[in-house]
Amino acid sequence: MMPDLDEYKWIIPDFVWELDELIDFEKLIKALPDADDLAKLLPDFDKIGESFASLKGFLSPGAPGETAFRATDQGYDNDKQFKKGLLGELILLQQQIQQHEEEARRATGQYNMGSSQQKRKVSDKEKIDQLQEELLRTQLKYQRMLERLEKENKELRKLVLQRDDKGIHQRKLKKSLIDMYSEVLDILSDYDASYNTQDHLPRVVVVGDQSAGKTSVLEMIAQARIFPRGSGEMMTRSPVKVTLSEGPHHVALFKDSSREFDLTKEEDLAALRNEIEIRMRNSVKEGCTVSTETISLSVKGPGLQRMVLVDLPGVISTVTSGMAPDTKETIFSISKAYMQNPNAIILCIQDGSVDAERSIVTDLVSQMDPQGKRTIFVLTKVDLAEKNVASPNRIQQIIEGKLFPMKALGYFAVVTGKGNSSESIESIKEYEEEFFQNSKLLKTSMLKAHQVTTKNLSLAVSDCFWKMVRESVEQQADAFKATRFNLETEWKNNYPRLRELDRNELFEKAKNEILDEVISLTQVTPKHWEEILEKTLWERVSTHVIENIYLPAAQTTNSGTFNTTVDIKLKQWTDKQLPNKAVEVAWETLQEEFSRFMTEKKGKEHDDIFDKLKQAVKEETIKRHRWNERAEDSLRVIQHNALEDRSISDKQQWDAAIHFMEETLQSRLKDTESVIEDMVGPDWKKRWLHWVGRTKEQNIRNETKNELEKLIKCNEDHAAYLANDEVTTVRKNLEARGVTVDPCLIKDTWHQIYRRFFLKSALNHCNLCRRGFYYYQRHFVDSELECNDVVLFWRIQRMLAITANTLRQQLTNTEVRRLEKNVKEVLEDFAEDNEKKVMLLTGKRVQLAEDLKKVREIQEKLEAFIEALHQEK
Repeated sequence: MMPDLDEYKWIIPDFVWELDELIDFEKLIKALPDADDLAKLLPDFDKIGESFASLKGFLSPGAPGETAFRATDQGYDNDKQFKKGLLGELILLQQQIQQHEEEARRATGQYNMGSSQQKRKVSDKEKIDQLQEELLRTQLKYQRMLERLEKENKELRKLVLQRDDKGIHQRKLKKSLIDMYSEVLDILSDYDASYNTQDHLPRVVVVGDQSAGKTSVLEMIAQARIFPRGSGEMMTRSPVKVTLSEGPHHVALFKDSSREFDLTKEEDLAALRNEIEIRMRNSVKEGCTVSTETISLSVKGPGLQRMVLVDLPGVISTVTSGMAPDTKETIFSISKAYMQNPNAIILCIQDGSVDAERSIVTDLVSQMDPQGKRTIFVLTKVDLAEKNVASPNRIQQIIEGKLFPMKALGYFAVVTGKGNSSESIESIKEYEEEFFQNSKLLKTSMLKAHQVTTKNLSLAVSDCFWKMVRESVEQQADAFKATRFNLETEWKNNYPRLRELDRNELFEKAKNEILDEVISLTQVTPKHWEEILEKTLWERVSTHVIENIYLPAAQTTNSGTFNTTVDIKLKQWTDKQLPNKAVEVAWETLQEEFSRFMTEKKGKEHDDIFDKLKQAVKEETIKRHRWNERAEDSLRVIQHNALEDRSISDKQQWDAAIHFMEETLQSRLKDTESVIEDMVGPDWKKRWLHWVGRTKEQNIRNETKNELEKLIKCNEDHAAYLANDEVTTVRKNLEARGVTVDPCLIKDTWHQIYRRFFLKSALNHCNLCRRGFYYYQRHFVDSELECNDVVLFWRIQRMLAITANTLRQQLTNTEVRRLEKNVKEVLEDFAEDNEKKVMLLTGKRVQLAEDLKKVREIQEKLEAFIEALHQEK
């Protein structure tokens, strides 16, 4: 596990290598314990990694006041203890670099002073060039040495973090600090989507003009090509939160998914880019170009700097075709919302290949952070800038913060490739290092070594991020503690007797109530089912039975024709309509009973907060439920057999049939009387008592009615329809009395008058048949009384009873259980649909409970994070 030190012999004192001759290392290795025992004795490699990070910051060259990006101001009081070994050599090398920088700076300043200094000897100029070349060689030597150390350290950390089957050590790895912090931001994002003043937790906000290279910089920091790319078009359509952390494998995963994308495989990278693009497009609402919805992504890998970055859509100056009209304002609004957080670090990306005057984002950043206390400026595409810019001093002015009005905490220059989207991260890093090694910007000291490359940028951003986190996180925890107290007080005052149930807990409670109510359907008595089914089915089919079966058959002249007509019409009815009507009635009855149980209030325990949810569950369940298709076929056979039976077994059934017939006929007679009254208007009693009169049409109808009643009295055996000569006679009689009437009106009035006459006659006949059961048993032999209509109503009544019993069995044995299954499926679908739950469970009480839950969760996770942060210190 120890790194190979052969390449470092030139910086290690000679006496160290002489130890090899004095000590037998092979015996020492054999004396060491095995891997399991050694794992327990291993040092804390996290702290070793921090030491290396501190070492890199300690050795970063730069101007004296740049404390945000290097640690040269710390630890100089203890120089003596580092004078030996590798660290001492590195410190001496750093001091030599600083001395060369100072000499080159003084020589350059002397060379550039005034017109008289331009005439100095050539030897002075050569001396300056030699000093600069020596300085550059020393810096490159130092950089290569540091890179080798970082490479060895990276491999060592990978071995430590990796947990294979054998295991280097069996200690359970805790959740990393950055993952804990990212969880807090995710919860806070859901709780406070508008980023109001409560959300002041630090994150690195990446802003820049469109196509300035924001995404490329992020990919270099994440060391993977993870974002979708386009040529000149807008690709970042919504904020993307990227949590970077160190891990043994280079992988990425979304917050709401368990799938890991292996960033070392090109097919996984393509799938990740495609998934990000799909999520962006899905988050954009219809009629919009960008979205405020945040996509949360976590990237782990060896050597990654721990931080949380938010990539925002690029700032545009003009809305092009295909974009929503408010795209520009929306992007500005999103950017301001993130940047106005006083603890957010603004990573301002500026395209170095275009004129600085065309930049839009710099003005926006200067408005949000006028003092530049939390802004880091990054100049991209420096390779193109060096080729295209006539005066290299312009790049120096940008990096020194003299060209733009905005101020920044630090300035960096980076190269993120040659513009080819198929380039790998390794090739881009090599190209970047090669460019800066050969760049005149470094050779002429226009740029300092610590201000170039994305590696130095990521180190600087990470240091600044964690510094901001340590300074502000406790204050934010106190703010959420105060918010929690206020919300708890509000709950106690408004809902003192209720538990604090959030939306998910309320849904579970409502779910249990709904399932209990569905189970109550199975407890409905068979008698109740059959009574409702029989009554409802008769209401649905009674009109057809009276109008299409009974009345036509009753117009026949003898009992044989009556029975034949009835049998034919019953057979046709059973084959075509009756089973379907019966199933419709059963389904409607089940719906009504289900609705009754769902909407029935349970007294004081009833909670109206569930009403909308129950209504939605009821409607969706009814929409999904389908009655068994085979029910009609079996029902048709049963109904046909029931209607074919004419054998009334006892007097009780006979009386029941007569009672059923009387009720039906009386109901129809009452309806007919009401229709006639509406036609002819009120009688003399109502006209006098209620002081109402008849209309002209009602008077004509009344005269027609009187004339038709005379016709019936003259011939009580009259047929159901008027002959044409009879219509003419009635019309002439009315005209003789000065009443002009239309033949259609006469026929219409006759239909109701004859109907009333027939129903009254049928009721009289029904009354005569009360004593007709004896004659029925003898088949009405030697009797003038015929009660075939009573037999018809008995057949109908028996069919209704048998149908109701059959439907009840289908309900209780099959349909209620299927309905219960559908209810469970609907509830499961609703449980997975958060938008549906938000829509159905609403109100101040729900929102207050949700806020309490979120604030408690945020506070607890913040406190856990702060505790872990203190332990790491």
